[in-house]
Amino acid sequence: MKHLLKSLALAGCLMVLAKNNVARAQVADSLERPVSVNSPVKADLPEDAVHRFSLEEALQYGQQHNTQVKNALLDILIQEQSNRQVAAAALPSVTASGSITDNLKLQTVLLPGEFMQQPAGTFVPVTFGTTYNTTAGVDANQVLFDGQVFIGLKARRTSMDWKKAQADVTKENIRTNIYKIYYQLVVSRTQMGLIQANIDRISKLKHDTQLMYENGVAEKLDIDKSDVQLTNLETEKQKLLVTIANGYNGLKILLGMPISDKLILTDTLSEDQIKSGILVGNDFNYNQRNDYKALQLSRKLDAFNVKRYKYSKIPTLNLAASYSKQNQQNDLSFAGDWFTSSFISLRLNIPLFSGFSKNAQIKQAGFELLKADNQLFNLRQTIDNEIQTAKNNFSSAISIMDYQKKNMELAQKVYDQTKKKYEVGAGSQTEINTAQTDLKAAQTNYISALYDAVIAKVDFLKATGKL
Repeated sequence: MKHLLKSLALAGCLMVLAKNNVARAQVADSLERPVSVNSPVKADLPEDAVHRFSLEEALQYGQQHNTQVKNALLDILIQEQSNRQVAAAALPSVTASGSITDNLKLQTVLLPGEFMQQPAGTFVPVTFGTTYNTTAGVDANQVLFDGQVFIGLKARRTSMDWKKAQADVTKENIRTNIYKIYYQLVVSRTQMGLIQANIDRISKLKHDTQLMYENGVAEKLDIDKSDVQLTNLETEKQKLLVTIANGYNGLKILLGMPISDKLILTDTLSEDQIKSGILVGNDFNYNQRNDYKALQLSRKLDAFNVKRYKYSKIPTLNLAASYSKQNQQNDLSFAGDWFTSSFISLRLNIPLFSGFSKNAQIKQAGFELLKADNQLFNLRQTIDNEIQTAKNNFSSAISIMDYQKKNMELAQKVYDQTKKKYEVGAGSQTEINTAQTDLKAAQTNYISALYDAVIAKVDFLKATGKL
């Protein structure tokens, strides 16, 4: 009971209800009567929009509407545009330009007098140029060789795969949480059914005790004890109703569904479903884990980074070309002659000395690569431990669930036999109260074992990359 309430509370804290009475109203009608393990949970929520989801449908809805998943998919689109920027560095760069210059005051130059047939040693002021200069031209640049650009081009696919792997990790985490909360709500119907069965049982016992009291066979104290038990059970039921409502809201947040929508869970849960052979086979590969694939791709990007800094020490070669026209007039007119100028050039840049900064960058990138290797080794160790722990926990949880199921059935049988003795006057109120307490404890233990088994199965599937 404590484990289930704790788990449901964690899910519920994603969305705090404004009023407890509203929370009770959401599920009270559908859980008012006993419910078996195989009956669907239905919450009486507003009729704005109705979603009837199996687990698979809930998972699909979450993959489309969960905010974290949507942002992870947007990261892929952002990376796609970043890759286009990288590709642009290897493509020609072409720019067109134009200008009109109004020389408000033309420049005056002093020429030696001898040039103008004046006495030696004198200077003659001469004004050069025209009032208006108009130019138009096109410039082009092309990278012929740049090691850093080529490494960037080679890393584009890896960068995209890394973003996709990160998105897969996010999707898997959301799937895991949806699995757990969905099934904890399915388990809660069993818990609610057991609580309601206990209420019905104690109510029947109180009725029988009342008849016995009227016939002088029982005491008034026996009736009061039944009232105390009923009050405790009703209190437990109301607390569970609110906890379930919080769980529904938590699941809606995970799914990316409006809180006002109505959510109905249609899947069922049985011991056989939980036990279904997930421990068969031993063919696990680390690449089945999305987080391992993402880390491998991250390491590959670190390796590209090392090459990029090494290539920054080798020469680069660029091709440049320009073509322009120029018009010079004393009035603002585009008539007259247009003078052409053009050039084409190769530019070779040879890095000679950069203050040892490039060496530092290469070493730093190398250390990052070593860190990635260490992280991969540690993740393999962690995965091995997670799988073994999850396998042990699941095997143990299945055994405990079976034991608690048998123990609950035995406690039910003991209670039924004790009640029969009590009804024929061969038993005491103390005996039947003890049997009722033992039955309730067995039920609580069974609910905890059932939920623990579900969580253990989900954890095993996640650890082996099969979720």
